[in-house]
Amino acid sequence: MTYTAWILLTASLVGVSCGIVGVFLILRKMAMMADAISHTVLLGIVVAYLVTNSLSGIHMVIGAAVAGILTTYFVQWFHAKGVDQGASIGVVFTTLFAIGVILIATKVGNAHLDVQHALMGEISFVPWNTVSVPLLGDIPLATLMLIIVFVIVLLVIGLFYKEWKLTTFDPALAASLGIPVLGMHYLFMTLVSVTTVASFDAVGAIMVVAMLITPAASAYLWTDRLLVMLGLSATFGVISAVLGYYFALWIDTSISGSMAFATGIIFLISFICSPKHGALSNLIRPKAGTEGQVHRPS
Repeated sequence: MTYTAWILLTASLVGVSCGIVGVFLILRKMAMMADAISHTVLLGIVVAYLVTNSLSGIHMVIGAAVAGILTTYFVQWFHAKGVDQGASIGVVFTTLFAIGVILIATKVGNAHLDVQHALMGEISFVPWNTVSVPLLGDIPLATLMLIIVFVIVLLVIGLFYKEWKLTTFDPALAASLGIPVLGMHYLFMTLVSVTTVASFDAVGAIMVVAMLITPAASAYLWTDRLLVMLGLSATFGVISAVLGYYFALWIDTSISGSMAFATGIIFLISFICSPKHGALSNLIRPKAGTEGQVHRPS
């Protein structure tokens, strides 16, 4: 594959995986959790580097994953103790991210690890860091990780689709049917953490947040059906990756930043043009008879 093809494939895998997971974040009203995890993984990366004194290896992924999962558990623990969920996310997110920044400034020294790289990523370097895979040959490490995560996301969402649906829309009913609602919540947040970590090194925190939230928010405007929403969100993620890449080439700017910008453009188009929930349709459609309707995917 060519250099451009590897970049587009990697970014598209980020868009698909984050798009699918992001739908449930939107429906569960936990969009800010994506921002929290995508930043707190910085602490895990820094700690892993301080322990091993190396910027490459599986230990970096493990450190980031542990930090993401700890973020989830801390937020849930504070929320269970009576703290508002938004406040819990804000406290945990800012505290752990700040610790990561302080450690970078005081302990890392001259290593190539900084906040700018963590926030923006550098997807243009992805094709150069390759590993040899039987039958596939040399493949970028970030792409291989994202392929594995994509398969995991499909398996977990597919195998427990009914459970995700019930626990998302009616947790009380799910609990009465014997579904472990809290266990499903932690499983889902672990999936969010793993997806975020796999995407983090290649594209940075900003694009991870954009891909987790914006395609799903755009899809939410176009349909009331969950399966269709999942498909649309994944599709919007891929379109954003491709459009963003060529836009970055056109004006010679950050690839990840341009891809994040593309997700915003797609959301703006959806917000204006969606036939059922768009701004134009709301202006044109008579308001009579719309009271009491609930927008809830099925």
